[in-house]
Amino acid sequence: MHTDSERCVRAVRSRDARFDGVFFTAVRTTRIYCRPSCPAVPPKAENMEFHPSAASCQRAGFRACKRCRPDTSPGSPQWDVRADAVARAMRLIRDGVVDREGVPGLAARLGYSARQIERQLLAELGAGPLALARAQRAQTARLLIETTALPMAEIAFAAGFSSVRTFNDTVREVFALTPGELRARAGRSRTAPTGTPGTLTLRLPFRAPLDPSNLFGHLAATAVPGVEEWRDGAYRRTLALPYGHGIVALAPRADHVLCRLSLTDPRDLTHAISRCRWLLDLDADPVAVAGQLRTDPVLAPLVDAAPGRRVPRTVDAAEFAVRAVLGQQVSTAAARTHAARLVTAHGTPVDDPEGGLTHLFPTPEALAGLDPETLALPRSRRATLLTLVTSLADGGLTLGPESDWAEARARLLGLQGFGPWTTEVIAMRALGDPDAFLPGDLGVRRAAQGLGLPATPAALTDRAARWRPWRAYAVQYLWATEAHPINRLPA
Repeated sequence: MHTDSERCVRAVRSRDARFDGVFFTAVRTTRIYCRPSCPAVPPKAENMEFHPSAASCQRAGFRACKRCRPDTSPGSPQWDVRADAVARAMRLIRDGVVDREGVPGLAARLGYSARQIERQLLAELGAGPLALARAQRAQTARLLIETTALPMAEIAFAAGFSSVRTFNDTVREVFALTPGELRARAGRSRTAPTGTPGTLTLRLPFRAPLDPSNLFGHLAATAVPGVEEWRDGAYRRTLALPYGHGIVALAPRADHVLCRLSLTDPRDLTHAISRCRWLLDLDADPVAVAGQLRTDPVLAPLVDAAPGRRVPRTVDAAEFAVRAVLGQQVSTAAARTHAARLVTAHGTPVDDPEGGLTHLFPTPEALAGLDPETLALPRSRRATLLTLVTSLADGGLTLGPESDWAEARARLLGLQGFGPWTTEVIAMRALGDPDAFLPGDLGVRRAAQGLGLPATPAALTDRAARWRPWRAYAVQYLWATEAHPINRLPA
């Protein structure tokens, strides 16, 4: 996109918010970079240059605009629709892997050398992994500076900086303000009240439109007691994080999702925000999805009636894989019951002063040693569950941002008890493949039949070829034709 200067200029002049996060506009005369929708008077075309990332702008010597705050724009949608090395690297950087494990750790997760990853990121994004991670640290630092009363030294290390000096230098370079000036502009002081101790309140931006009904409805209807709940108009759940654990409350608003995070270690903020955005599919491009699905006259009325449906995902791919096995051939209520029993027996207890959350979902390592006779499941499903958690625990199967979708599918299908439905639902909701499809799902088949579409899996798959690469979103619209609790916000 950023190489098409003419198209970028048109987007900037029309202040098209759909392109926020897709590319960034750098102004040569002012040395400032902006999001395409910046409300300031657009500069002359000859003074603009376009970059694929904020890190690329910073590397070229530009600072962030104080008016449109390009560092707070939604992430680029292309990292969630691709499975190549660059996209997987970006998903890992977004999760804070470079801060925790360095570039060698990033490369090892992807199966490439550090030099290869550096070269590929520079070629496509104009910045290497260290520069991209630095830009993200700056964004996290600004968020903490403006929304909390934490001392600056604590913010520096929570955002991932190795020293206070590096933190100060980076903030000044990126925002042309000192950390203290940033806080003053936000109207907060070091002694400002923050509500519940350790709780952060922030806004998660998204590309409009967003229909919250199936997104939050699905999460609430399938919530595992003790781990998830719907309370006071918000979806709440516990989070297992690299340095500790947390509790998040997510509530839909007209132009953002309100997020309240309680963390045992502030260093987990970057990872927690990334996981919440991934859970709610907030970096999706709803206009692109709708444009493709509307080409089918059967789906067009459904898209027009509820534009902006998202795919409800998960904060932990391994957790969702376990829950997918528990949900094989049973109702939503039965799957919740089975999962709740596992949580009570093997989950890590947590305190929740504001609600009824009690545990973290058990890890594969905790489940790998359980006695199969204690599971109230058919014998074949016990074997499937134990095979899965053992493969996850010993590293034979890896599910996460670094996963290659085709390889993960092949490994899942090779496990005992895994068929197309289980594999595809994991690909859709855990791995985030926007083209995952469930032609054998009972709800999809009933919806297809009611709409006059082919009802057999093979015929429906052929018909769904015109929905690619957004078949996972088509599934959301098909599911929404039924009066099921997953399709509506709880009262």
